[in-house]
Amino acid sequence: EIKSLLSLHGGQFSGEQEIRVNSPFWILSIPSEEMARGLMKRTVCAKSIFELWGHGRSAGELYASLKNYPVDKMLPYLQSDSTYKIHIHTFNKTLTQAQKIKKIDALEFLPFKGKVNLKKPEHIFWILEDYGMDPNNVPEEPFHLYFGRWIADGQRELIESYSVKKRHFIGNTSMDACLSFIMANHGRVKPDDVVYDPFVGTGGLLISSAHFGAYVCGTDIDYNTIHGLGKATRKNQKWRGPDENIRANLRQYGLEKYYLDALVSDSSRPIWRKGMLFDAIITDPPYGIREATRRTGSQKETVKTAERSTENHIFVSSSYHLSDIFFDLLKFAAEYLVMGGRLVYWLPIYRPEYTEEIIPRHPCLKLISNCEQMLSSHTSRRLITMEKVKEFKDQDQNSYLLDGQYMPYRGHNSFREKYFSGVTKRIAKEEKDNQK
Repeated sequence: EIKSLLSLHGGQFSGEQEIRVNSPFWILSIPSEEMARGLMKRTVCAKSIFELWGHGRSAGELYASLKNYPVDKMLPYLQSDSTYKIHIHTFNKTLTQAQKIKKIDALEFLPFKGKVNLKKPEHIFWILEDYGMDPNNVPEEPFHLYFGRWIADGQRELIESYSVKKRHFIGNTSMDACLSFIMANHGRVKPDDVVYDPFVGTGGLLISSAHFGAYVCGTDIDYNTIHGLGKATRKNQKWRGPDENIRANLRQYGLEKYYLDALVSDSSRPIWRKGMLFDAIITDPPYGIREATRRTGSQKETVKTAERSTENHIFVSSSYHLSDIFFDLLKFAAEYLVMGGRLVYWLPIYRPEYTEEIIPRHPCLKLISNCEQMLSSHTSRRLITMEKVKEFKDQDQNSYLLDGQYMPYRGHNSFREKYFSGVTKRIAKEEKDNQK
């Protein structure tokens, strides 16, 4: 998430930080404080950002680093007519109040001229100490120490204010608010973008993109969900109410003006005119476990189900293999994304058999990131982010990556079909076992 936002707002990881990727404290090189604030207005992963005045592997190194920090950069925040306070934050260790005071007093060599104000200070400074990631092996002294001026906090309060528990319209697989915002940030969604979800469901992923000022739309094969009909998901409620729909969700958060529409449509048969349309495609495809994987069928095909959604609305659906879903999704993104636009989606995997080669690829899309969310010891899902880097041509219509080369796709002969069949069955079995 941070790397995506840095590419959007400006900045990069420092060379030193690239070596210490597991640290809870990250050093970034950002050109201006304005850019730093812009990043923090978006992130739900980062807690706070600071202007770094000094750091080291010991207290002595920290103090030496602070003494080498340019005084002219310090002085605007240390004036006699200003107020300040100093916080201490320790990761993986708790300090007594006496220990904290001792560490603060050790900074008396800094040229603070203002008055201490613990309630409403003009400037806030932090000492940050890193005691590692292992709670069972906490060292006596920190591995790294940092001192800096607080600039801004992240947007972690969005997780609570957009909680699915408080949402007007939800379904069995409504996306967690935190993950929804992370996906929008991976997609680098910005004001006036057009964002599309081909498996829109109850529209949870549209909300986060609309929050960042993008116009949103989606499609889904489920007529009942799009129209807010049928049985309710919420406990102690039998049927959905008359105003339970995607538009009502966006209205709940004051985002209705960003809502374009939601249509009943089969994602395997695009309804859009040719040409680039979307700045980002952000979606959570069905895995065939809680939500069925379906596409429109005909009487000639092997019919799995025939459903009547309303008195006058009948459609026939046939099986839609998981590997075909991802192939169709990548093909659609390659054709309908603007250049530089991003596709963000979840890919279920069975961890003992997972290799990176299993990730679907397309010649028009570059893999940007691949992040794992653990579901159990054997199963997880990976958040895949891809960026369009090449114009879509007719020869790219049916291509997929095999052994480093793009080959013609042959539907159910795909080398991924067997793998994804196994993934679905194993995840379904684990869910059943967990319910028992």
